[in-house]
Amino acid sequence: MLGTAMHQIAEFMAVLACALFTGAAVYITFIEHPARMQCGVEIAATEFAPSYRRATVMQATCAAVGLLSSVAAWLAGATIWWLIAGLLLGSVIPFTLIGILPTNKRLLDPTLDKRSGETERLLARWGRLHAVRSVLSGLALLLFVYLATLKGQ
Repeated sequence: MLGTAMHQIAEFMAVLACALFTGAAVYITFIEHPARMQCGVEIAATEFAPSYRRATVMQATCAAVGLLSSVAAWLAGATIWWLIAGLLLGSVIPFTLIGILPTNKRLLDPTLDKRSGETERLLARWGRLHAVRSVLSGLALLLFVYLATLKGQ
């Protein structure tokens, strides 16, 4: 009985963390970043820093909790697909560190001219890279939801 409860809690936490991550990622990709870009390069680059700092804590936590919860669910008896969904969500972590972090660092560099063409290119690149996180997490969420609803049948 305890194993079943732990299994269900781990699955619930994986789905919840993935849903929160995906919601935030999709919001940033389709709403926040395009809106910031419409304000002009200088304002977009200025707004990027505080937005980035706030989103980093929330999204890193959600990605890690979702990954760890899916591993726990799998270890507690869930199918391998729970692990696969978790690894798909967890893939945003190395993708962010390897693919996006160099762009983030450059955008956060105080010597960067916030009105330059380079800044505009960096912000556009960041938007494209961030969209990959939305796709990866969205696919993970679809798989998690499918797995969670399959149980009821």
